[in-house]
Amino acid sequence: MASAGGTEPDRPHPKPFLIGVSGGTASGKSTVCEKIMELLGQNEVERRQRKVLILSQDSFYKVLTAEQQGKALKGQYNFDHPDAFDNDLMRTTLKNIVEGKTVEVPTYDFVTHSRMPDTTVVYPADVVLFEGILVFYNQDIRDMFHLRLFVDTDSDVRLSRRVLRDMKRGRDLEQILTQYTTFVKPAFEEFCLPTKKYADVIIPRGVDNMVAINLIVQHIQDILNGDICKWQRGAVNGHGRTYKRPFSEQAESSSVLAAGKRSHLESSSRPH
Repeated sequence: MASAGGTEPDRPHPKPFLIGVSGGTASGKSTVCEKIMELLGQNEVERRQRKVLILSQDSFYKVLTAEQQGKALKGQYNFDHPDAFDNDLMRTTLKNIVEGKTVEVPTYDFVTHSRMPDTTVVYPADVVLFEGILVFYNQDIRDMFHLRLFVDTDSDVRLSRRVLRDMKRGRDLEQILTQYTTFVKPAFEEFCLPTKKYADVIIPRGVDNMVAINLIVQHIQDILNGDICKWQRGAVNGHGRTYKRPFSEQAESSSVLAAGKRSHLESSSRPH
């Protein structure tokens, strides 16, 4: 907790616990992250004092050329391809975050498809949630995460959400559907879906799966309380993860997520 005195911008900060959150377009990645922040009471904390923060891969879209921007405005540019992201900047920024440094993150305008001149200052935190469709695609970035979550949502639900979201951004329905069938769906199947195998925890139905959300919140709370001290992914062979918390308060028996095993978190009340 911060002291009552003045700020200490240069004080040493422990290396944060980095959580990657992936899933298809409009699967609910950011909503899951926001719910975690809400349940931890961190969304009402002043930015500089937050112990948990959220970053988006969308902030790292490349600066487009005039020709590329023209295509983007017509829905003819593939924003779901790995090459659409500034992976070098993303890698450097995450490396600095893991080292406990204050960083500046780009701001992206989805209406004009351009990087804004202003940046967002991100201060050191104990836990960082980094969400995006392809956060597990590049191995060097994937290996930075101490915990990997994959939000698994039905494709029809994701499409309907995408349509509503993009129409609010001023795009017409025909362009949205053409872009989805031409770029979004094929890219999901080629680049995003195969990375599901790297997830430590799969969350069906996103934020509707409160059993999964509560479990993850419990783990993060343990980290914030200092109860888990050996969660760092092993530097040599990558097998340094162990999960020790019960499945949920309502569970009749403990559910252990063993190191090296992926868990598929389902609510017992899921409708069939």
